[in-house]
Amino acid sequence: MSEKKKLGHNSKKDFLKSPVEHIDITSFDSRKIISSMQKMSFVSRETANASGIFNEMLKDKDCTIFLTLAGSTSAAGCMHIYRDMVKYNMVDTIVATGASIIDMDFFEALGFKHYQGSQYQNDNELRNNYIDRIYDTYIDEEELQMCDKIIGEIADTLQPKAYTSREFIKEIGKYLKSNAKKKGSLIETAYDNNVPIFCPAFTDSSAGFGLVMHQERNPNNHITIDSIKEFRELTEIKIKSKGSGLFMVGGGVPKNFIQDTVICAELLGKNVDMHKYAVQITVADSRDGACSSSTLKEASSWGKVDTTKEQMVFAEATSVLPLIASDAYHTGEWKNRDRKNFSRIF
Repeated sequence: MSEKKKLGHNSKKDFLKSPVEHIDITSFDSRKIISSMQKMSFVSRETANASGIFNEMLKDKDCTIFLTLAGSTSAAGCMHIYRDMVKYNMVDTIVATGASIIDMDFFEALGFKHYQGSQYQNDNELRNNYIDRIYDTYIDEEELQMCDKIIGEIADTLQPKAYTSREFIKEIGKYLKSNAKKKGSLIETAYDNNVPIFCPAFTDSSAGFGLVMHQERNPNNHITIDSIKEFRELTEIKIKSKGSGLFMVGGGVPKNFIQDTVICAELLGKNVDMHKYAVQITVADSRDGACSSSTLKEASSWGKVDTTKEQMVFAEATSVLPLIASDAYHTGEWKNRDRKNFSRIF
């Protein structure tokens, strides 16, 4: 800001003083509580059933596991869960919103943080301090704009052509190998383990702002994002998979994108099975015909998901995801899986 605006009672420093700390699923063993929840009802039993299905995915050596991310769980303290799911070979491919990957993961890899705040804070006062709010979590807008800027600078170094979001995120992984202030981000860990990351709505994030600035600087010689090619790439992974399972946090575009690979493969004349396993954690309602892209049973009518091994968990993800992931880590089925290394097929 060119001139300091008149602020409310709090300064920026007062707001940004309690960083969000990401939970470590290796530091506690949730197997006993998951086992107890199996004997309960409501969301507890849904959560335990989801844990069982996820462990079945990990045990099935033919199963390609797709993790889909929508919403703000990464900013809320689950970022290291997703990283560790990659690190410990529980995930073969990721489909996410641009915000989950860029505004949250890449943002923290640059050394920035998310902060605990309050959903009751006066938002005009936050705006005057240049602070963005995600429910009860704060982000420094000036730092977020630095994230935008660096995305544009990475794009400036690349050969002008059309890239899939997967290709561009791989370039970000290369960048972080030398420039990360916080090591062990999801992007860097996925890069190290040949786990491709797709963001079908990539420009709906800091990536979009950064790429707009890149194109503005290079009007006749710039990169662009080819979302059709990445749909083909993701479908190719489904075609090469003997079986597949979905672990979905939230819904939206990532959920629909991965489910549609079954239909796309069919239209290409390939004989593929529906996704054999599916878990979705969401608070979305199904009565408006949405549920953030349909319930899993509804998806079976489209030929996308088999109903034999599916579980909807109607819960806010930060409350149940650590339990499911810790149970899977300590159960240890991931130790017997071979890495799929799908990044290498492109």
